[in-house]
Amino acid sequence: MTARLILNTERLTRQARRFQSQVDTIAIVKNDGYNHGLETVYQAFYKGGIRAFATTSLAEAIQLRKWDNDIFILLLDPGADFDQIRKYHLTLTVSSMAFYDKYREELKDIDIQLVYRNDLNRLGFTSSDQMKQILDDPDMNISGIWTHFASADDFGVERYEEEVQNWLIILDQLKAYLPDLTYIHAQNSSSYLRDDLLPYHTHIRGGVILYGTRPYYDGLDTTIAEQAVSIEASVIELTPVKAGRSIGYSAEYQTDKDITIAVCDIGYGNGLLKGRKDFPVKINDKEYPIRVMMMSHILIEVDEDIEIGDTVTLYDDDLRFDWLTKNGIGSFSQQMSSLNKQTFDVSCI
Repeated sequence: MTARLILNTERLTRQARRFQSQVDTIAIVKNDGYNHGLETVYQAFYKGGIRAFATTSLAEAIQLRKWDNDIFILLLDPGADFDQIRKYHLTLTVSSMAFYDKYREELKDIDIQLVYRNDLNRLGFTSSDQMKQILDDPDMNISGIWTHFASADDFGVERYEEEVQNWLIILDQLKAYLPDLTYIHAQNSSSYLRDDLLPYHTHIRGGVILYGTRPYYDGLDTTIAEQAVSIEASVIELTPVKAGRSIGYSAEYQTDKDITIAVCDIGYGNGLLKGRKDFPVKINDKEYPIRVMMMSHILIEVDEDIEIGDTVTLYDDDLRFDWLTKNGIGSFSQQMSSLNKQTFDVSCI
């Protein structure tokens, strides 16, 4: 038997429609659409009304263009494959004066956007004066400016508010240029839910919320994001183990009573984060604890109600990515992108 990953594309479309109907949304589809499958999420989000997409991968950007000649496609990372960028009419991020100075001639007939560094300290210009030099260059075709908030998911601290204010100061200093820009964006899912659309902005960049997970847990009802992924496996054996014995490599778990272990055909080799072991699974709508996680198996302590062939659920509407994130297993993007999809029987509904 093979572990199963079921992707609900109707829910992905509903998520896209819900947010696109509120605010113009650039869908983040990097890393194979958060490991959901680039074509699958593109089609679902397009059906939901989204016409702007962003990725860090040139190959993904080119594939998006091959599917549609009219959508907006932003490369979030700077790159120097200008022939391909030009051929496929992609929008390129320009991230520094050094990049601009080195490649100014190649950039002349390419649509570009400028990124402000802010506290993420990853990519970007550090002042409005730097950005003005590019904005004043008559040979540059600039469609937008953007930044990323490093602390949008952090509560109880002032970092996020400081980042927002720093960015709004930059925008105010660039106010004379803004009417000529089609795209002004900074907010991820969390920032938009916290603050609605910020002044001067034209778009949000939708990430985790589009994929059906709440960007933060407290104060947000589950209805704001429908979980789109279910992961199931099967009980392939039932093994009785006496009290005082061990199970797993290196006697990982010691039994203090007679128990039955359900051997299940999924493990960290399928890409499950090791922390998933600390949280229950469901079998026949009842929760059971994982005792050992191996590469190809998990060992679950069960009762007499379980039979060989029963379905074991690791993620669904009850065992949500965002609930597990809240409880410390890792972010949604970590949980989803770690999955080795080639080891699953993948289906869409």
